[in-house]
Amino acid sequence: MDPVVAPARSWLFVPANRHERFAKAATSGADRVIIDLEDAVGPGDKVSARNSLAGAPIPSNIPVYVRVNSVTTPWFMDDVAAAATLAITGVLLPKADTAADVERVAARLPPTQHIVPIIETALGAWNVLEVARATRVERLVFGALDFQLDTGMLDDGDTFASVRSSITLASKIAGIAPPIDAVTLAIDDDTLLAHDSDRSRRFGFGGKLCIHPKQLPVTNAAFRPSDADVVWARGLLAERATRPGDAVFSYRGTMVDRPVIERAKRISAEAEK
Repeated sequence: MDPVVAPARSWLFVPANRHERFAKAATSGADRVIIDLEDAVGPGDKVSARNSLAGAPIPSNIPVYVRVNSVTTPWFMDDVAAAATLAITGVLLPKADTAADVERVAARLPPTQHIVPIIETALGAWNVLEVARATRVERLVFGALDFQLDTGMLDDGDTFASVRSSITLASKIAGIAPPIDAVTLAIDDDTLLAHDSDRSRRFGFGGKLCIHPKQLPVTNAAFRPSDADVVWARGLLAERATRPGDAVFSYRGTMVDRPVIERAKRISAEAEK
C-alpha cells in the first residue's frame, strides 16, 4: 500500500507498551496507526517498551508507524534502530527542527520505510521547507501542543494560521503528501472535533492525529467530500464530457474553466477512497 496515495485522514496513537491494543487500533476505522514511544510512554518504561516491540504483533492490514523520541533525547538512536527492524511503514520524528535531523533518521532506516517529521517548534516552523525536502519524507505533521509550549503562543481560533499555511505550502512545494494536523484533546466533544477538523481541511491538511477511537468517525467524515460536493463534481464532469471542445462553459449558472474541472476531478476521486 503506497502511503502517499492511501487514505490518511485519521492517525490513531497507541502506546508502544500496550500490545493488546495494536490489533484493535488496526480495525478501529483509523486510516493509520502510530505506535508511540514518545509521549505515551513514561521515561522509566521507554527502554522496555522499545525492546518489547521486537516480538510485538505489528498489524499488516493498515499502514503502521512508530513515533520515536526526538533527536535531543537519550532514547533517539536506539528507538530508530529498533524501528528499522520492524515491518512498519515508517517513523514519526518529533521536533524535526532541521533537514539534518531527518537525515539522521533516514541514514538508519531501510529504504522501504518513510519519515513523517513533526513540526512543533519555532525552529522547525522556520525551517519547514528544508525539512519537507529532506530524504524520504512522506508528509509533515503539525504538533500544535508542543509548538504552543515552545513559543508561548495560544492556539485560540486561527492564531496558528500562518504556521498551518506554511506547512501546507512547504508540503506542496516539496512535492510530498498533504500534512496532518494536531490532536484535539477533547474525546467526547464531537462539535469541537468537527470544528477543528474542518479548520484543518480549510488549511489544506489531509488528515488529523487522533488520541481515541471515539474520534475516528468525526475525523474521517470531515476529510471526505460532502454528498453535495460529490453530486456537484460528478454532474460537472458529466457535463464536461458532452463539451470536449469547450475550454470554458457554464454549469449551474457559474463559469467552469480548468481549475474548476480539476477540483471536480479531485472531489470525485476522493469520494472513491
